[in-house]
Amino acid sequence: MKMTSKWILVSAVVSLAAFLCMTVGLPVVQGSADHVRWDIINFNAATTPPTVSAGGFAIAAARNPSTLTIKLTGSGTFIGPASGGTSSSATGGGTWQTFSDTTSTGSGTYEVRELLSWQFANFQTPSIIDLIDDGTGANGNAVLRIEYSDGSNGVLGVGCHGPGALGGIVEGVIATKDFVTYWDAQAPAGVVNANRTSFHVR
Repeated sequence: MKMTSKWILVSAVVSLAAFLCMTVGLPVVQGSADHVRWDIINFNAATTPPTVSAGGFAIAAARNPSTLTIKLTGSGTFIGPASGGTSSSATGGGTWQTFSDTTSTGSGTYEVRELLSWQFANFQTPSIIDLIDDGTGANGNAVLRIEYSDGSNGVLGVGCHGPGALGGIVEGVIATKDFVTYWDAQAPAGVVNANRTSFHVR
């Protein structure tokens, strides 16, 4: 009887030890959703350091032919799930205007309907005067599903390669509008106030 009790106790201890080992060895899956504000920004190089604020514009060009362009303004918010998936918790919008060469071919407003993707890269190095001040400046990219005021649909891609950004992030916007793909983000140039964006993680 004593021998049986001893083996039961030993078995229980071994089982408990194995369970604890497995539990400790399991990766802990934690994380929280990112609450993010995005902006197409104004850039003022006349100050030292430069100042950024809401309310700028950015341009993207199509291919075949590259003379088709879209000019966008905008801002909004979204919740980027910890899982990296889509989210209907997205707001905002702005204005759009399309061109063929220098001729305007349409204009209006657009509204954000859904977050399709959010990829956080890193927090920005503090080196600008940030008048948006709605969280911590961040680098990365987001893809948003949008609806245009003329009834067309598309996506808006926002990329921020701000101070301290990791390599490979485009700065500016890309977009689609129905079948037209404005694939090439116009790069920011020197002190020109255009083609810049920002993210703020709240």
